[in-house]
Amino acid sequence: MRCPNIGPYLRSMVVGVDAKVPLADGQYVTAINFDNAATTPPFRSVMKEIMSYAPWYGSVHRGKGYKSVLASKLYEAARDVVRRFVNASSHDVVIFTKNTTEAINILAHVLAAAGRNQVVLSTQMEHLANDLPWRERFTTDYVAIDEAGRLSLPDLEAKLLKYQGRVKLVAVTGASNVTGYVNPIYEIARLAHKYDAKIFVDGAQLVPHVPVDMKPANSLEHIDYLAFSAHKMYAPFGAGVLIGPRDTFADAEPVYKGGGAVGLVSAQSVQWDEPPARFEAGTPNMMGVLALATAIQTLQSLDMKAIAGYERNLIEYAIDGLATVPGLTLYRHRDKSEDRVSLISFTLEGLHHSLVADILAQEAGIASRSGLFCAHLYVEKLLNLSDEAVAYYQTHDDILVPGLVRVSFGLYNDCREVDVLIDCLQRIAKKRDYYKTKYQQDGRGKRCAAASLNRHLYC
Repeated sequence: MRCPNIGPYLRSMVVGVDAKVPLADGQYVTAINFDNAATTPPFRSVMKEIMSYAPWYGSVHRGKGYKSVLASKLYEAARDVVRRFVNASSHDVVIFTKNTTEAINILAHVLAAAGRNQVVLSTQMEHLANDLPWRERFTTDYVAIDEAGRLSLPDLEAKLLKYQGRVKLVAVTGASNVTGYVNPIYEIARLAHKYDAKIFVDGAQLVPHVPVDMKPANSLEHIDYLAFSAHKMYAPFGAGVLIGPRDTFADAEPVYKGGGAVGLVSAQSVQWDEPPARFEAGTPNMMGVLALATAIQTLQSLDMKAIAGYERNLIEYAIDGLATVPGLTLYRHRDKSEDRVSLISFTLEGLHHSLVADILAQEAGIASRSGLFCAHLYVEKLLNLSDEAVAYYQTHDDILVPGLVRVSFGLYNDCREVDVLIDCLQRIAKKRDYYKTKYQQDGRGKRCAAASLNRHLYC
């Protein structure tokens, strides 16, 4: 495939693209970040806005001083920026959180007030953040995936029928953080609403890459609940978003209780504040919210459709190159008609996933990700691991857990960087034994193996 042209402009918008990192031989090269699905570097516009605002930093909703009033106005204005970005309804409430994981936990807490007898349908391709919170509070079932790793809509409808109106929510990722597949969220919404269920979309991997429209509340394709994270869309400082109907949150007790979440409190009673304040206890993360709003405005100035088109061409260029590497298996790619975001996972025959990631970093300065990506059920399915095999790995800490290597792109990555990746993988594939021996002899293999057993690095 022909290399898509990015030009220097987009790269210049991102901090750190020219940073130098050390290799195993002591040389320094320009870092290549292909771990954008985990977190992205910040926009220069975000850092500029943060530094410009810093002298005026003040407490949000806490005072009458000029700085406090300014902070409060900017904080509330950010809700409108978010609302317009995803076309949320005027009846929706925009709640600021730490990240998508916290947003989902808050939503699970709120919806659980209706009782455990209700069902949440998650799927076999979810991040653990869109699985574990539902398990604790609801009867949970999982929509199956097909042989290609795609979500099975027939199985979704079968399960909606099976529970005869008890399904409260269909909780689905907008785009997989393992395969990059984009789920047909509007078709899923139609099915959910047909059976009187609502839909929640985990937008962490979708919102930064393609235009997302929550649709009007009276539309069958309406997205009832949406969450996403700032740190995956060029805005660090720890902000996330949960969006949903105000009615859902109006009578629910907050997860976190304290100052900022209340109206008037006596020794005998508590009057909770109105949403969204009810769910934003404590001092708000002004810097995080400002960073998010600025990143959104920057993305909008670039046109999300143009970003999606460029990243789609870049991932196809990468997939074409990866397909030429001997012994490399892609998870998954059938044809170019697939709707996907800019990431793909793979294995390289004869080498553990963590060792491949280590070699890429030490030999070419490439940051990738290896493991199960906090989507354990999905990766286990893709690798055809049986329940017995998983149980064996759980009880044998001396055995390396299988997994994948993932490369994920942002709008600032380019074909030159992809070419470095392909060239490095070609060299690794042709000299597997050499690299395996090299990294075991100098201790990196042992460090890599130890890291693979760390539960945090499974993600």
